[in-house]
Amino acid sequence: MTPYRLIVPALAASMLLSSVAAPAASDDAGERRFRETYRELIETDTTLSNGSCTLAAERMAARLHAAGFAPADARVIVPDAFPKQGNLVARLAGSEPRLPAVLLLAHIDVVEARRADWQRDPFKLVEENGFFYARGAVDDKAMAAAFVDALVRYREEGFRPRRTIKLALTCGEETDATFNGVSYLLAREPDTLRAGWAINEGGRGQLDEAGKPVSFGVQTGEKIYQDFSLATTAPGGHSARPTDDNAIARLAGAMARVAAMRFPIMLVPASRGFFARSAPLHPQPLRADMAAIGGGTANAAAFERVAGTNPLWNAFLRTTCIPTLIEGGHAENAQPQSARGNVNCRIMPGETVDQVRARLVRTIDDPKVTLTLAAPPGPQPPAPPLSPEIMGPIEQIAGTMWPGVPVIPAISSGATDGRFLNAAGIPTYGVSGMFGDPDGNGVHGLDERIRVKSLLNGRVFLYRLVRGYAKGDRKPAR
Repeated sequence: MTPYRLIVPALAASMLLSSVAAPAASDDAGERRFRETYRELIETDTTLSNGSCTLAAERMAARLHAAGFAPADARVIVPDAFPKQGNLVARLAGSEPRLPAVLLLAHIDVVEARRADWQRDPFKLVEENGFFYARGAVDDKAMAAAFVDALVRYREEGFRPRRTIKLALTCGEETDATFNGVSYLLAREPDTLRAGWAINEGGRGQLDEAGKPVSFGVQTGEKIYQDFSLATTAPGGHSARPTDDNAIARLAGAMARVAAMRFPIMLVPASRGFFARSAPLHPQPLRADMAAIGGGTANAAAFERVAGTNPLWNAFLRTTCIPTLIEGGHAENAQPQSARGNVNCRIMPGETVDQVRARLVRTIDDPKVTLTLAAPPGPQPPAPPLSPEIMGPIEQIAGTMWPGVPVIPAISSGATDGRFLNAAGIPTYGVSGMFGDPDGNGVHGLDERIRVKSLLNGRVFLYRLVRGYAKGDRKPAR
């Protein structure tokens, strides 16, 4: 299947004349301080194995205190059982308590990185050829540093927002099976997160191969992650006397049926918006198919043509389940007595884990293969609404900074801490103003990097967006 980066036509890309370097206001002293904040956060190791989110949170809190935030308004919350998993919470009080707060959420923990695997030290910020290289350069210390910087600037400017601005720099997003800061705060100190809506990671702009902006992404909802365990047994016996009752063969058949299964199309508002706004970027006949999906007039053939063009687009259109692990047998010269496997599902908002399990059971269609949940289901929230109160300021600021670049909502096929907030009734949107390259910029992999100008422009965008939200008086629709 053709990857996304190859199906953006050169003509459409060339029409988008703005550069990722487009906007930023001159602020040399402020930019130097932001770079220092970013470097300090990057160079504080926050991996689960060797790092400390607590130290990173304390260092960011110190910057807020130095800007004039009282200790009660910028504090580090450390769980007793996880002394290195500290979380920074802060607030800039609004003048009108009746208005719901806006929450700025970013995680400060990062994925593991081995020095021997990287070209550069992953825990030293390196600026090279127009890029910043480091673990967390994108995910998610770029937004975390930008949020801290924005709060410092608002305090220095004497800005008094109408609605309260809350900040949560949390730990455990990457390793939530061990600890998750958002879940912890929701359970122990929910007021630190209570808000009318939240800004989170998950949405970023897309660059073409030449580094020109193609689209500005806004994440509006996430698919639900769920693993299922499959198992079967058989009498076994000597391999020289084979029978038809073979555990591995039976499980392999069940896995093959799951792999061939296609869930029905389930179009949510974010996916409809994605295809409607993405259609002009692509050649015919793909453009017509995408426009039909966005406009609600697509037939089954159009859906399948679009789904077959790009695996990610298929994931935007339906629940997906695939086999990911299989093991079985106990000896090379024996018939297997057991076999086990894992099926990983990414479930569309509005569809339940129980519904997916029932479809898997029907598809497997073998009473000798058991299907169970590999872990209890996590949150199953609906997608947040695409209201004008949320999207309007994003579109206005993005249109000023990157004229002609379409703002495109999308559902995430992965997972962020936004799923916990959405489940708690806090609509959460992924928007950063930072643009990424077609290769993914090494996020979760080797040599993670972000363009320097992309980071600096994202800083400007988030400063303007949060300030605009905080000055507003309308409550976003739910």
